[in-house]
Amino acid sequence: MALAWHLQVGLKEWATVCAALESGRQIILLRKGGISESIGGFEIEHRQFLLFPTYLHQQAAMLKPAERAGLSPTDAEPRLVRISSAAMITDIVQMPSRAVMDSLDDEHIWAPPLIDMRFNYRPKNPLYLLLIRAYRLADPVTIENSLEYAGCKSWVPLRAGISTIGATPALDDLEFEKRRKKILHRVNFPAGEAPK
Repeated sequence: MALAWHLQVGLKEWATVCAALESGRQIILLRKGGISESIGGFEIEHRQFLLFPTYLHQQAAMLKPAERAGLSPTDAEPRLVRISSAAMITDIVQMPSRAVMDSLDDEHIWAPPLIDMRFNYRPKNPLYLLLIRAYRLADPVTIENSLEYAGCKSWVPLRAGISTIGATPALDDLEFEKRRKKILHRVNFPAGEAPK
């Protein structure tokens, strides 16, 4: 699936995580919120989107020590938001256990308290792993933050669409597929289980 040439919806995510996706350091997200369970199973509202960085709820204790550089507490979101990347979801996988998530420790920037929080939030609801292919925009856009974009919601429809023409993938095709397959293998065949 090719990246759409024009996108008008953003996925709100910590700025540190957006940077990790944009650099190729990370290709996964965890989600319970912003999704719905339909009769056919798990659904996500948008498969392609812009990454909308947020700052207010970022916490150093929720990130691995090496990822905390430059992080400073803030009591408000910035007046201007720089949109510099787009993404598409390639795979959606229900996380079978915390042990499986621990096997992916080298694939993300989160510290154990954040992983615990994600598993413990609404414990009856399953936790989903989203594999993300991120793209750096050729022409990043700075938009004015507004009340429409505020609040605890995952998706924000933007006032105007943003072009993705000329966007370059954070990882080349071979590297992305290698990482994707490694993660899917770890999730589908936890340590000690042989592939069938």
